[in-house]
Amino acid sequence: MKPVRVLVVDDSPTIRRLLTAALQSDPDIEVVGGAPEPAVARQMIKALNPDVITLDVEMPNMNGLEFLEKIMRLRPMPVVMVSTLTQRGTETTLAALELGAVDYFPKPTEDFANAIDESAQTLAAKVKAASHAKVRPLEERPRPSEPEDGYHPANKIVGIGSSTGGVEALIEVLSHFPANCPPTVITQHMPPRFTTTFAERLDRLCRPKVAEASDGAPLLPGHVYVAPGGSTHLEISRRGTPHCRLVAGETVSGHRPSVDVLFGSLAREAGHAGVGALLTGMGRDGASGLKAMREAGATTLGQDEASSVVYGMPKVAFELGAVEKQLPLRRIGEEIIRLCRA
Repeated sequence: MKPVRVLVVDDSPTIRRLLTAALQSDPDIEVVGGAPEPAVARQMIKALNPDVITLDVEMPNMNGLEFLEKIMRLRPMPVVMVSTLTQRGTETTLAALELGAVDYFPKPTEDFANAIDESAQTLAAKVKAASHAKVRPLEERPRPSEPEDGYHPANKIVGIGSSTGGVEALIEVLSHFPANCPPTVITQHMPPRFTTTFAERLDRLCRPKVAEASDGAPLLPGHVYVAPGGSTHLEISRRGTPHCRLVAGETVSGHRPSVDVLFGSLAREAGHAGVGALLTGMGRDGASGLKAMREAGATTLGQDEASSVVYGMPKVAFELGAVEKQLPLRRIGEEIIRLCRA
């Protein structure tokens, strides 16, 4: 198998060198070049034809977001953003993921050399997964239709899981939700600061009220709850008033929060009143939980291969028999609402 050819774009020579060393510690990756800013990167892309770009956010002359938009319009290719976990950094990175960046790598703010050495495997895994991603030009991304009027809730609870490619996918799905949508809980693999900013961004873009989940928050129609990144898993409970639970624990399926944990709670607590959807993502998190939901009588959906940025999680779920219906991304939001209509 040919190695994945990577171009590293960062204005710091030291960081370019460290990222290059981290990536090339994986025998399946070849760093073909390093560029200090977008103008140079543009020429190197033409000359070297890399499989994947790692792209810094803050650079001279043109920031990473502006350059990414040009890439996705003129020469779409897999991009992994490299960003610090500052407030500004998270907002810019989320905007990049909306534009079509496949993934992001949190750039350490202290002791970069040791930190990058410790996380080299994570970076390499993200780059290798990105090399298999389906990247579409911005112009080919269809505008979602307006949600239908006249929706009446039917006592359903919706659970959605996603990972790589999930930012763009969740925006698409939730854009089909009416303001009085069924209570919806989401686990998207993200670090802590990202989930806070992402929930705020979804709240601005979508009709329902979207917020980061808090322990004990009541599950209400018209509300969407995003699992906080970090030290807890998100579950639901229907004991008393239906509500969110944040539960401490070890990683499950390699993640915390885990989609399997969320879906497992929906299987136990909601049964046939649950609707589960597993979207694009690397790995297998959510597959066994979705199967438990289906076995408990819930309706289960999976994103199809053609529309998935990374057909990992939904593929495993489909092969396990967890997916009742497989759909392209553009149809999943409206199908969830149809299934929840009184």
